[in-house]
Amino acid sequence: MPYPRGVIVREIHAAHYRSLRSIRFPTGRLTVFVGVNGVGKTNLYRALQLLQASAAGTLARELAAEGGMQSASWAGTRHVGESPRITLAAGFGEPALEGVIYTYEVEVGVPPPLGRGTFPLEPDMKEEALLFHHRGRNHKLLERRGGSVMARDADGKRTEIRRDLLPSETALGAFDAPQSFPDVHAIKQLMLDWRFYHDLRTDQDSALRRPCLAVATPTMASDGSNLAAALATLIHIRRDTIDLDRAIEDAFPGARLDVPMPGQTASFGMVFPDYPKRVFEARELSDGTLRYLALAGALLSLRLPSFVALNEPESSLHPDLLEPLARLIARASERTQIWLVTHSERLAAALEKHCGVAPRTVIKKDGETWIEGLRTIGRFDDEDD
Repeated sequence: MPYPRGVIVREIHAAHYRSLRSIRFPTGRLTVFVGVNGVGKTNLYRALQLLQASAAGTLARELAAEGGMQSASWAGTRHVGESPRITLAAGFGEPALEGVIYTYEVEVGVPPPLGRGTFPLEPDMKEEALLFHHRGRNHKLLERRGGSVMARDADGKRTEIRRDLLPSETALGAFDAPQSFPDVHAIKQLMLDWRFYHDLRTDQDSALRRPCLAVATPTMASDGSNLAAALATLIHIRRDTIDLDRAIEDAFPGARLDVPMPGQTASFGMVFPDYPKRVFEARELSDGTLRYLALAGALLSLRLPSFVALNEPESSLHPDLLEPLARLIARASERTQIWLVTHSERLAAALEKHCGVAPRTVIKKDGETWIEGLRTIGRFDDEDD
């Protein structure tokens, strides 16, 4: 059985989560969703975050923070007697080949009566599985039903995992046997490597505006708190700034990024052509300039995550920066898989021009979030059968 090295996300499925009644859709190296406010784009994005939380063992906490199952589950009409259950799944495959090789799925429901292992806002993990698809058959690499967990080891033998799991814990999150179950461990690590960039604050108290601890930083944090160190790593350790210089010139012609050699802390600023002898420190930069630099740091870091999700990256950007941003995303998509949701038709059109990837329009259909052209079988009308 081949271990899942170098696979990408091929498919996402979510059911009974907020405005997502039941939706399954394919993903590519670059996936772009565009839509107006209120159609549920953020719920699609959030479903990915919850999948990662399952791998991290924090799914119960995340759903509790949303108000528990009653708040997070499907907001529309349910059948009489139907209890709230949320299903989240991701399919993985090889970059050069079509189709799904591995599928991870978790189903959660309302907690049992108080005193039986969960608190009121926590979900109850009903079922969980990691499947390997081969020659028309599904091999269960990991299966959890209630408190029982089975896994298939490196020799293909199904083994009972003796672990005292709480009803609110995910089996994948609690899994800690990489040598005995390398394929399960590899999928878990792949999901933990996903990075979500939606909280790049640019207000005066933002971490982006402050120096950070000077340590070699191959990947920028989700909140951008180590942006200065990530930039310094490219400039002073790797000494490779071709793409970074191009991104700065593309957005701010004649300007240059100033990143001094770090001491105990790392910092950065900008020099603009109107003031060639003046370095504008991060605390002085406009919101749009700072956000663009943060996105450049995220997308040009020395080591990109296996999967990067961007939620409305155009926020605070001047319209003239959308074309440079699209080119920046296009270059990054050659190194990693990118999943993006946006309000901006202009950004979506620029991405189509530079990447050749048509954006998918998110809509509301009978009260549920849907994607134009998506069939119920999980394929788009413009895809080959």
